[in-house]
Amino acid sequence: MSEVPIPHDFDPDALWDFADPAGSESRFHAALTAPPSLPADARAEVQTQIARAQGLQRRFADGHATLDEIESSPKPRSDRVDIRIALERGRLRNSSGDPASSISHFTLAWELARTAGEDALAVDAAHMLAIVVPGEGALPWHERAFALARSSPDPKAAAWIGSLGNNLGWTLHDLGRADEALGAFQEALTWREAKGDTGTIRIARWTVARCLRTLDRLAEALIIQQSLAEELAAAGEDDPCVDEEIGEYLLALGRASEAAPHFTRAHAGLASDPWLVEHEPDRLKRLQDLATTAPFQEATDV
Repeated sequence: MSEVPIPHDFDPDALWDFADPAGSESRFHAALTAPPSLPADARAEVQTQIARAQGLQRRFADGHATLDEIESSPKPRSDRVDIRIALERGRLRNSSGDPASSISHFTLAWELARTAGEDALAVDAAHMLAIVVPGEGALPWHERAFALARSSPDPKAAAWIGSLGNNLGWTLHDLGRADEALGAFQEALTWREAKGDTGTIRIARWTVARCLRTLDRLAEALIIQQSLAEELAAAGEDDPCVDEEIGEYLLALGRASEAAPHFTRAHAGLASDPWLVEHEPDRLKRLQDLATTAPFQEATDV
């Protein structure tokens, strides 16, 4: 491995805006050409993040080609670059619809990161394994990620705790363990509230409400989602997922006419997401149908 360290004040993560992968990719390219020139390992680390940005834009072949370019460069490389390569190769495999083939890449990233003492990257690898390993097999990876995030002196490892609680909640929810999932979601919300970031707090509140719907605690869930809708409206924003949930609660409570406008807004917002169009067409079709049939359903139920 290279003995030349990446500069301590260089952090490619600081260039990320995950809501804008194309803009992030542009910033990474600019970092490669801006003076002063980065050392070889730092340049390679930036390239791994270019591959990640390409994957988020569903340019999977470009992402693999970018990683191939790094791997074809003369060695030695730092541990951190090799960890990043394994992580991004795994993400590209998973995002392109082949989670099974991503497991070996994420496992390699975990092992390399633990050996190198790169705690934040190890947590990242464990959290990805918790996503791609099916069923109950995901739970040990959640536990490993949590244990390391909570014990590490690295603040970037600890910064994962809110996301880990969210992910554990969804794993438990999908396994039919909604009571346990609610506890994980509530823990994540508490952590987010302590950090004070409005956007992530709203997401955490939404997940709590969504789990309450699974538990048939509809009135409680509706209060949370309506509060979110009011906050968003006051900020001049909206969220189709909030509208979708409000529609579902109102429909379940027999208030179909009130639900229909929410389904209309939810469909309009979610149908603009290419990932949902490709992977969840039934969900979009249901929203579209409910937007037009819910009032009729209520009329015929009277």
